[in-house]
Amino acid sequence: MNEEAHGQQDEPELLRDQVQQIVRHRVLIAGGLLAGLLAGGWFAYGTSATYESSSEVLVRAATINPYATNGVAVDKQINIGSERQTAAGNAVAERAAKKLGASAADIGDLQRHLQVTNPSDTLVLKFTYVGDTPKEAAQGANAFARAYLDYRETLTTGTVAKMIAGYKNQLDPLAQQRENLLDQIDRLQDDTEKGTALAAQANLLSQITELTNDISELKALDTTPGYVTVTAERPTEAEGLGTPMLIALGGVVGLALGLLGAWLRMIFDPAARSAETVARALRAPVLGSLPRVPDGPLLAAGRADGNLAEQYRSVAFRLAYDRHFADRRRLLVVEPGGEGATAASVAVNLTACFAETGMSALLVEADLRHPDLADRLPQAPGARGPGWANGQADGIPWPGGRHIVVDAGESGTFELVPGTRVPHVARTLTSAATTRLIDQADAPNTTVVVLAPPVLSYADALALVDRVDGVVVVCDPRTVARTALERIRELIDGAGGQVLGAVLHPAGRQRKARRREGPSTAAPGPEPVLPAQPVTRDTLSSGTR
Repeated sequence: MNEEAHGQQDEPELLRDQVQQIVRHRVLIAGGLLAGLLAGGWFAYGTSATYESSSEVLVRAATINPYATNGVAVDKQINIGSERQTAAGNAVAERAAKKLGASAADIGDLQRHLQVTNPSDTLVLKFTYVGDTPKEAAQGANAFARAYLDYRETLTTGTVAKMIAGYKNQLDPLAQQRENLLDQIDRLQDDTEKGTALAAQANLLSQITELTNDISELKALDTTPGYVTVTAERPTEAEGLGTPMLIALGGVVGLALGLLGAWLRMIFDPAARSAETVARALRAPVLGSLPRVPDGPLLAAGRADGNLAEQYRSVAFRLAYDRHFADRRRLLVVEPGGEGATAASVAVNLTACFAETGMSALLVEADLRHPDLADRLPQAPGARGPGWANGQADGIPWPGGRHIVVDAGESGTFELVPGTRVPHVARTLTSAATTRLIDQADAPNTTVVVLAPPVLSYADALALVDRVDGVVVVCDPRTVARTALERIRELIDGAGGQVLGAVLHPAGRQRKARRREGPSTAAPGPEPVLPAQPVTRDTLSSGTR
């Protein structure tokens, strides 16, 4: 239950973290927004304005009495769907082209500008025409409406004429038969035959009368096909969203595409990018974030003010109150990869901050592949000679080199065991001499900080983890991969250590910058070769003010 509640509490944090990571891709977001605005402006100014006008026609059937429910009609019922297809057909378009003064080649173009619709549950056809000018739009809609009515009236008139002609074709033979029958009746003398002829005459007269009535009704038909209920007028505004709306819509679409690109970049970007991601990958807090400062001296904690010095002091105090570190007072500083320049700066300044709190601080340079701290740090007068063991019995020269007292300015002094190149790095780091050197943290009020090479480049750091336990990872979240941080945590956990936290920096320094910095301007102390002697509590405390 608690894990479920904790997961629900983490969801807003994860969402906030994702939003922050998306917003960090400002170039993609700004690029998408700019592209959208340019596209909207292009559509607004690069396309011509169009105008739309509509006319409406009420369709009716031809009938003798339009107010009678049973009036005679050529088309008893109107199929409005068929009428809409007829209105948009070629026959109507040809008549509309003649009214507009267009040629037969323009009929297809006129039809593309026309749209015929039928409002539901009505016998109304709506002719909508799109033109380049208001006048063209109004003329086009009215021309198509009149052309449809003319075409339909022509069809109705033609149908009526054909029906009348058909009835007359039936009536003429009957009239001729009646004339012949009348002549025959005049010649008959027999009453019986004469009665039969008179009955036939009456039948013919009935048929003639019926056909004559049908012809009269057809001639009386009102063939009006419909009425124009709405006449198209010239529109006052162009169709479309308008220039401001198109630009705004383009900006919105561009911003959405930019955010989508930033989200995809965040999803497929292997870099950690944020402090929250680093903390989740290492399962340890972020102890501090170093500000972006120009390259300067390696030792910055000795200054009384300055944002960089305060960040180092903040990290040192957080470590001092960490229970795991307070019990052992051993600290291993590493970087994931690269040259390890920033890790060296963090290790030096944290050692100075511990010395500033009154502790006897010892910095051990366990980078035996590229040692250079002795040349880069200012030495205090009275630098020590060989340390507590020269390791000659084991065939291991380090850490039998000199011990240097470093002048940390206002932070005091701390002792440095500089690294030296050795033929067998792994044997040296796992030797009993190295263990005894790091165990000096067991003395009261003593802290040992060990600087190791990048943990993913060499296995040197892992060889020291079981002796130091507490590890601080120094990394640039913009360049280090999440999988690399997870791999570091797994390696440290597997070696029996614990990641105390991470220190973030804006950009990694290159080793060539370290070389350009050169040795310190402070005069180095003497380097006498003395017999090996162990580093004791007195040795460490003598290096502090």
